[in-house]
Amino acid sequence: MKVNVTAIIIARNEAAMITECLRTLSWCREVLVIDDSSTDQTAQQAENLGARVVEFSHPSFARKRNEALKHAQGDWLFYIDADERVTPTLAKEILVHIETDAAPVLRLARENFAYGHLFQHGGWQRDFVTRVFKKNALQRWTGEIHESPQFIGAVKTLRSPLLHLTHRSTEENLRKSADWTKLEAELLYKAGEKPVTFFTLLRKGGMEFFRRAIIQRGYRDGLAGLIEALAQGINRVTVYIQVWELQQKPPLSERYQKKDQELRQWWRKEKGI
Repeated sequence: MKVNVTAIIIARNEAAMITECLRTLSWCREVLVIDDSSTDQTAQQAENLGARVVEFSHPSFARKRNEALKHAQGDWLFYIDADERVTPTLAKEILVHIETDAAPVLRLARENFAYGHLFQHGGWQRDFVTRVFKKNALQRWTGEIHESPQFIGAVKTLRSPLLHLTHRSTEENLRKSADWTKLEAELLYKAGEKPVTFFTLLRKGGMEFFRRAIIQRGYRDGLAGLIEALAQGINRVTVYIQVWELQQKPPLSERYQKKDQELRQWWRKEKGI
C-alpha cells in the first residue's frame, strides 16, 4: 500500500520533461500538477499518466505553490519540478523517514546536470532544497522568484540526491530566463534601483561571471562550467537592461505609440498617394 504522499509539480510548457518526471513518482499515492497556462501537451501527458491537473496561472512562484497546497489530499507533500528526477534510493529514503515520522520536514541535496555535465562547482555545489513536508507542518510559501517555505518543526537532511536536469540547451535556458529576469527586473525597479548605466551592465555581468567562474571555481567543470558562468553573467545583464527599460521616461511603449501617431498624421496629409 502506498504511503499517503502527494507529489506536486508546478509546470508550464514542460511536455518535453514532465513524462519522465512522473515516471519516477509511482511511489506517491497522488500526483498533482498545477498547470500555468501551458500551450503544449503538458496537461494531457500528465493526465495520461494518472496525474490530477489543476489550471492556475500567476507570475508568483510562491502563489502557485500555495495554490497546490489547497488541492493536495495527501498527509505528506513532495514538491518537485518537471526537470527533476527521483532515484529509487531517494524514494526509499523518503518513505523510511515518513514512516518513522522522525521529522516533519525533509531537505534534499540536488545533483545538477547542466549542458550535459554534472556540475560540482560554480555555485551548483552545496545545493539543498526543502521539498518534503508533513501537510500540517507547511504553513505557506513566500517570495516572488526564489520562493521559500514557511513551516513548523525540525528539518532532516537526506543523503540520497535529487537529480536536476537543467539548462539542457541554450534555447531552453533563454526561454526560462526570459520569465524570471523580467520578474526580477520589476521587483528591482519597484524597490527603487539606482539609474542603470552602461557601466552598471558591465559591472553586474562581469561580477556574476567572475563569482561563478573564478571564486566558486566553475572553471573546474571545464568548458561547460565556463559557458554556464557566462550565461549567468548574461542573465544579470538582461535583468538590468530591463530595469533600464522600466526607468525610461516617458515609457518606451509611449514612445512607439507617439511614433505611430505621427505616422498616421503624415498619411492623412498625403491622401493623394
